[in-house]
Amino acid sequence: MLPDPTLPVPASLMTLLASFAPLFTAPSFRTFCGLACGFLAQPGKRTVCGMLSGAGLSQAWIHDRAHSFFSRARWDPGELGLAAARLVVSLLVPAGEPILLAVDDTLFTRRGKKVWAASWFHDGSAQGPAKTGRGNNWVVMAVIVRLPFCARPVALPVLAKLVVKGTNSASRLWLARRMTQMLADALPGRRVHVVADSAYAGEELRKLGKDATWTTRLRKDSALYGLPPARVPGRKGRRRLRGDRLPSLAGIAAAATLEQVTVTRYGKAETVRAAAVTCLWYSVFGTRRARVVLLRDQSSSGYDLALVTTDLEATPAQVIERYAARWSIEVAIEDAKQEFGAGQAATAPRARSAAPSRSSSPARRWP
Repeated sequence: MLPDPTLPVPASLMTLLASFAPLFTAPSFRTFCGLACGFLAQPGKRTVCGMLSGAGLSQAWIHDRAHSFFSRARWDPGELGLAAARLVVSLLVPAGEPILLAVDDTLFTRRGKKVWAASWFHDGSAQGPAKTGRGNNWVVMAVIVRLPFCARPVALPVLAKLVVKGTNSASRLWLARRMTQMLADALPGRRVHVVADSAYAGEELRKLGKDATWTTRLRKDSALYGLPPARVPGRKGRRRLRGDRLPSLAGIAAAATLEQVTVTRYGKAETVRAAAVTCLWYSVFGTRRARVVLLRDQSSSGYDLALVTTDLEATPAQVIERYAARWSIEVAIEDAKQEFGAGQAATAPRARSAAPSRSSSPARRWP
């Protein structure tokens, strides 16, 4: 079944695109297929008109058909991302294995006083010591998979949420936690592990569901506490929620016995020294227990890297490998910008208002 007589789609590609058909009306699905094919076939800039040209439809379709697909058609980007996640998991993540997610944010530079949700954000790629840039900041969540023809893990972005200052969406962690819950709800029965850098740690994670774990880098000044002591029989009052405060990370590393473990990260196997301590990071995870993994890679004493995870079943080697796999989302974002032109001024409009409200009338769905 072809989506449009003017667009012959290979059967293998059409099988994948058909997974998204229930999310669109019948006309919008045909437009979606055309733009998807044009995006893949276009060797140049992947603008809206460029996608039409790549699909060979620039003379067959009026261009407003493609532009209205993004501005007025009835479809939900969030639902599209969840459908993409389900497709990725069904094809590339073995049944029964946990799903590894990575989260990060990126800045799409924009100029102009009336650009919607544009503001000043940290930009690691900016020139000069300030490292700031103005534009739209997006929090991106990707599924990390391992492919047989690739030595390193690969991140496949599935969800993205815009940071809007002055609203709840101003918090990147607020957005990341909710995207995690969205994916966990869309993939019932599957364990979800999230990995992020140290910017994604805060009190918001106290609301993280039990079906998801969080792994991040631990700050040096983090206040860690021991597990709450057992209740003394006959003592009145509320039971203690946390134990005594633990020493600094340097003090914990000095007292711990670091053992040799073999890890595979960044495409090669290495032997490092690591130790794990179960404790509470009360300001972030509340009373949920966490495991701190101290890694000594190059130094002769102390530690080089401190990680924390709520996955108490993971070994130190698994935690280290999981955090190393986070780098794949950095590569994915960079490739999206350099190879596909994502976020470039030539490929994305300078929207001056929020997305228009979708029509509430019943949509004619693809059978």
